[in-house]
Amino acid sequence: MTNPSRAEAMVATRRADSQVKRARVGEALDHMSREPAPITFASVARRARVSTWLVYAPGVREGVDAARRRQAAAGPFPEPAQRPAGLTTDLALAREEIARLRAERDVQRRQLQLALGARVDDAAKVDLVRRVEELNGHNRDLAAALARQQAENTKLAAAITEIEDDLAAARTSLRRMIRDENLSSQPAPAKATRRRAGAT
Repeated sequence: MTNPSRAEAMVATRRADSQVKRARVGEALDHMSREPAPITFASVARRARVSTWLVYAPGVREGVDAARRRQAAAGPFPEPAQRPAGLTTDLALAREEIARLRAERDVQRRQLQLALGARVDDAAKVDLVRRVEELNGHNRDLAAALARQQAENTKLAAAITEIEDDLAAARTSLRRMIRDENLSSQPAPAKATRRRAGAT
């Protein structure tokens, strides 16, 4: 029996690593379901120390959605004291995750291309087609995850803009109230002095 090719070894290692990370996601969801903090895809990824792409992957996304539905059915949870800052942090983390996913995708693509290129003379045509299809499928999954993350970023940005607009309107209203209060508290202007009667 021949030793597995470098590409096959990489696929096997990747698959084993994915199983470990998926198990961490399950443990994180179990703990977070008993906590008052809202469950989001970004918070689950941070808690499990995995990429955001993984929590959106088939077989994992369903578990996160189910946990979020159970939490919503259990009742409202306290709003964080600094919601705008939290949204900004989530947005920044999501952008960093997108950049990291793109870099990881490019590195994996180059590694697989090199591995396939090194074995191209010995590999059968059917095996080559299968490996290329696996690579293309992985790339499609990454592209779909990136699209979902970008949509999530758009929602976060819209929420931040709405909150900032509300804060600006509140500040304007407060300044107007203070100004009106100051004007109403000033003494009425003294009446014009009476005209002196007669000539001195």
